[in-house]
Amino acid sequence: MTVHPYTRPRRLRKSSAVRSLVQENHIRATDFIVPLFFMEGQSAKEEIPSMPGYYRYTLDLLVEEVQSCFDLGLRSVLLFAKVKDALKDAKGSEAINPDGLMQRAVKAIKKRCPEMYVMTDVALDPYSSDGHDGLVENGEIVNDASVELLGEMALSHAQAGADMVAPSDMMDGRIGYIREILEEQGFPNVGIMSYAVKYASCFYGPFRDALDSAPGFGDKKTYQMNPANAEEGLTECALDIQEGADVLMIKPGMPYLDMVRLVKEKFKVPVAAYQVSGEFSMIHAAAEKGWLNLEDAMLESVIGFKRAGADLIASYFAKDIARLLKS
Repeated sequence: MTVHPYTRPRRLRKSSAVRSLVQENHIRATDFIVPLFFMEGQSAKEEIPSMPGYYRYTLDLLVEEVQSCFDLGLRSVLLFAKVKDALKDAKGSEAINPDGLMQRAVKAIKKRCPEMYVMTDVALDPYSSDGHDGLVENGEIVNDASVELLGEMALSHAQAGADMVAPSDMMDGRIGYIREILEEQGFPNVGIMSYAVKYASCFYGPFRDALDSAPGFGDKKTYQMNPANAEEGLTECALDIQEGADVLMIKPGMPYLDMVRLVKEKFKVPVAAYQVSGEFSMIHAAAEKGWLNLEDAMLESVIGFKRAGADLIASYFAKDIARLLKS
């Protein structure tokens, strides 16, 4: 007599119907944060060479893009301004201009699509002639003076109408300082999404192409984290929660899914993961070669974020995936 197993996991894989019934993780449009790049000008958009099908928009077209995202069921955008070289200086002065590009973008989006949840990038590299996330003095990226400027920057975004500020700089103590300023200046309900675990990664290359924000000298390893470290990331998260962060961001995403899981298990706060430009461009490049199916690859990659524990996913695929979900 042949012995057969009574427990057969394949029974629950027999058809698409039963597979969908027992599926553990699901993707929804509301899981996504849509990163958007924008620039000065009128009625123009520019494709980013290293990010196929992804664009920088002038403000008039940016608000149209935001409305299009909202109509697909997406409910959050994360804004990145491409500042003209003529406006960049060593002090990042344009970052706190109340009539700056970022501040005008927030106001325009809130006027056109007030229900869209608007997050803003808080870092100095797009505004600095040195291309670093903090101020530079004698060749060193200084911490405390940078934090003070980042606090002013975050406040200007809140005053423009941002729902949440997203400090991506990795300076020590900046979450507490920003939280204190927002509280003191009458913006207690503006959230903070901290890039709590941001690695000094090679996967950011296309993003720097999008914003022309590569460092003018050296690298970012004195403030962004060593890719070899995990425990250090948990320390960063604990500090940021204590200082008042509402959401913790892990960046990059796919190479660091272990950190998404570790942070989600240890800290009972919302966790975001950023599927960065290098990940987006690699999938596109493989699809263009015929080595991967684009739709299958982007869907499988984001379900991996959900399985690891991400509550929110910042992804350049967000609009494409929302379109697929709606169809």
